[in-house]
Amino acid sequence: MTTHPDTVLIIDFGSQVTQLIARRVREAGVYCEVVPFQSAAEAFQRIRPKAVILSGSPHSTVDIGSPRAPDAVFSAGIPVLGICYGEQTMCAQLGGKVETSHHREYGRAFLEIQDDSALFDGVWPKGTRHQVWMSHGDRVTALPPGFRVVGTSTGAPFAAIADESRKFYAVQFHPEVVHTPDGAKLLRNFVHHIAGLRSDWTMAAYREQAVEAIRKQVGKGKVICALSGGVDSSVAALLIHEAVGDQLTCILVDHGLMRKNEAADVVAMFRQHYNLPLILVDAADKFISALEGESDPEKKRKTIGRLFIEVFEEEAKKLGGADFLAQGTLYPDVIESVSFTGATSSTIKSHHNVGGLPERMNMKLVEPLRELFKDEVRALGKELGLPDSFIGRHPFPGPGLAIRCPGGVTREKLEILREADAIYLDEIRKAGLYDAIWQAFAVLLPVQTVGVMGDGRTYDSVLALRAVTSVDGMTADFYHYDMEFLGRTATRIINEVKGINRVVYDVTSKPPGTIEWE
Repeated sequence: MTTHPDTVLIIDFGSQVTQLIARRVREAGVYCEVVPFQSAAEAFQRIRPKAVILSGSPHSTVDIGSPRAPDAVFSAGIPVLGICYGEQTMCAQLGGKVETSHHREYGRAFLEIQDDSALFDGVWPKGTRHQVWMSHGDRVTALPPGFRVVGTSTGAPFAAIADESRKFYAVQFHPEVVHTPDGAKLLRNFVHHIAGLRSDWTMAAYREQAVEAIRKQVGKGKVICALSGGVDSSVAALLIHEAVGDQLTCILVDHGLMRKNEAADVVAMFRQHYNLPLILVDAADKFISALEGESDPEKKRKTIGRLFIEVFEEEAKKLGGADFLAQGTLYPDVIESVSFTGATSSTIKSHHNVGGLPERMNMKLVEPLRELFKDEVRALGKELGLPDSFIGRHPFPGPGLAIRCPGGVTREKLEILREADAIYLDEIRKAGLYDAIWQAFAVLLPVQTVGVMGDGRTYDSVLALRAVTSVDGMTADFYHYDMEFLGRTATRIINEVKGINRVVYDVTSKPPGTIEWE
């Protein structure tokens, strides 16, 4: 990763919402990195952050061997903010006391502001009461020397504490979640007013830094870029092309798992508007033959990842070799592909090569977006001149339709799903809803039901429709369609796509800590 002089280090103790802390800090225009507690000491020495935030955790500080922050964090003379478990380990490590509470707090609670504090300055004055979001079973029962109480709740007499002289602050609630109104303002106070960091994390600045970093890494080497047609890989391609020009060749693999006409649309856009060297590889038979009948989702992913590597190896040989493989890895991919011991934010995305490439390839990865969240990539795409219509495209992960066909994959099922998915998106666009939805797609369920169509019985498949709203892809809620839209879309799919006789709408929300819908 690029070295940033003004970095906030977030130590992750395993909370599901740690990434939301990072989002709030980035939204304040300040660069930050998330590291697991196991490697926090090394990261602290390497990054030399200007401030540290300690996350929540499913662990209990009263348990022997529970995670701790590196002692260097508290002796470095920099501001530290502890959140939930972060408050508890801060107190336990600095001479306070934490006990298992008989009055646990989960969900909405109310904070009474007992005293003024730089953390609450301009947001929550002394004597006021505010809603916060709690999630704790333990509580602080004695403060370390130098701390004072600035906020209390029914279940936490030390719900907000401060040691202003050392710039140590801690809260028992979660300011990073939307259920704590004004919580983001508290985090902005911490990074701006307490840590004194400027809002200089912009995509214009990142573009300049990234171009220089790419040139330094690549030198005179050849780069092939895995272009999927999505926003991430497209932005990565444009950024690398700006840095090294004709040393880059983009490869779009049509694996037979893409949406209807997607490969042709991507090729047309890049060849007509961006003058990038682009090779289209028709590998549909190779992928579908390997996947046919496979029902295990993890095996599907690993098979797809392996075949991608094989195709890139073959194309690199045709080009006379390549030194680097570029891909659109994002920061959530990096965070969530870290293997935690006993506490993990989520699961590894096994179709990504986040951990590196096979040694036999003799290529190194170029991942110019690995410091960015999804919305930041879109901002960078705009900075690079991508049209809004493309930047706003719904994400569609690499495994494509293969993971939208739970159960065994067949060519027939893929074609049924491709047609139904195209109708669904067409109706969304006609209704003017595309930009209001973060991601929408159809899923062909491994279920068949009896239905009546016309005068005859049918025994066909069930199609599920999904649509979610989100900013960064880490948390999401289902889109609230009206019944008229759903009825119109379902009727059209059943009438036009042979093999489907029932359509359902999935209203499951996406919890924090997961990156991708399955």
